[in-house]
Amino acid sequence: MAFETTVRETLKSLIEIHSPTGYHVDVMKYIENTLNSMEVPFKTTTKGAVLVTLPGKSEEGRLFSAHVDTLGAMVKSLKNKGTLEFTLIGGYMYNTLESENCTVMTSTGKTYSGTIQTIKPSVHIDGQEARSLERKQDTMEIVLDEKVFNASDVSALGIEVGDFVFIDPKLQFTEKGFIKSRYLDDKASVAVLLEAISALKSVPLEKTIHFFISNYEEVGHGAKAALPEHLTEFIAVDMGAPGNNQNSSEYKVNICAKDSSGPYDYELRRTMESICKENQIPYATDIYPFYGSDASAALGSGYDIRAGLIGPGVFASHGYERTHMESLKATYDLIIELAKR
Repeated sequence: MAFETTVRETLKSLIEIHSPTGYHVDVMKYIENTLNSMEVPFKTTTKGAVLVTLPGKSEEGRLFSAHVDTLGAMVKSLKNKGTLEFTLIGGYMYNTLESENCTVMTSTGKTYSGTIQTIKPSVHIDGQEARSLERKQDTMEIVLDEKVFNASDVSALGIEVGDFVFIDPKLQFTEKGFIKSRYLDDKASVAVLLEAISALKSVPLEKTIHFFISNYEEVGHGAKAALPEHLTEFIAVDMGAPGNNQNSSEYKVNICAKDSSGPYDYELRRTMESICKENQIPYATDIYPFYGSDASAALGSGYDIRAGLIGPGVFASHGYERTHMESLKATYDLIIELAKR
């Protein structure tokens, strides 16, 4: 119960802090403050990622990563009718954004609320075309909650091209352990890693254990640089993806055998599966054809490491997502047992 309470509180705080890729100052300050309250030392990389190192008997290092950056959007243009064209940050599906509330933040930090709509949002006006219209960048827009009638009115508010757009996450915790929200990818894993750091900080360790909180994973280069010396294993803690024809589960830790970058390290995967069996940790092994991780990014940049990928099962990835507390606990248990070896 203690795990569920603290992880829930941490996840709520993380979800409530907007952090689309490229805007990470606020969420990283929260992480730094959390680590300071744990009295755990850390380093901040030039790009703004956070690295925690827990020394072990051996310098040989095992690293767990999770990313705190999320999907989002950015103002592309001010339209003549007073609405905003937007461009996506990361791999959203446009249809999942329709009718969602959002916030536009100016370069001075001022914020304005709005709603994402199609350019033909009413069936009473556009009929069947409102239903059949393809959802894409040039058919969707942000309608501001302001009395604006043209681009000049919008500009007078201080809104400019390049301003960040935050999509409301709609976080809910249910009585039966489900968690529904945008950005469970990958803030659920970040919450788990912070809990693991707290549990392991005073435990004698065989290997040196690192924790890397990255902030550019959604655009592919989160862990391409700044990894510690003597690193031999990199385990990305990111979402598993339950769905049609998948083996993943919202109630287990999911272990990825292969994604779009190719197979992960076979021996490391088998070790993690054995740990789960030995400790009765519910797990599922799966393959994700349209997926990449910070571990695959590190491999692609030339690091000589054994790489793995695990994580809680997140249904409807890159949409309005769902997971279960049992999946977060199973992921935590595997991290703890692996870190002690």
